[in-house]
Amino acid sequence: MRRLMYWISTAAITAELGVGGIWDIARTAYVRDVVTHLGYPSYFLVLLGSWKIAGAVALLIPRRPLLKEWAYAGSFFTYSGAMVSHLASGYARGEVLLLAGFTALTVMSWALRPAGRRIARRQTELIIR
Repeated sequence: MRRLMYWISTAAITAELGVGGIWDIARTAYVRDVVTHLGYPSYFLVLLGSWKIAGAVALLIPRRPLLKEWAYAGSFFTYSGAMVSHLASGYARGEVLLLAGFTALTVMSWALRPAGRRIARRQTELIIR
């Protein structure tokens, strides 16, 4: 069951990152309107979209646990930052629920990932020192 929940949450996150990244780079009307309402410059979309696609790829490729940690962190910062931006610019709390869901799915995928997709304890100790 744990493995199934991992793959469901990971599939949802990577799909959103991949499709969302393409929409951002293409600057679709929807994302342009949202970014304008939030007060961000439109060039921000290309930067954010590129990182979203890179994050989706990082989560799906085998091995590379440190890269995956960075992708999870970036996804968490993206979704939680978007929640704050939406609330601060007047979006209703209900409109932010989808972003909260993606934040939760990111944490779920990270917490349920198999041992082969984690940084080994010894690696972590060496990085910290």
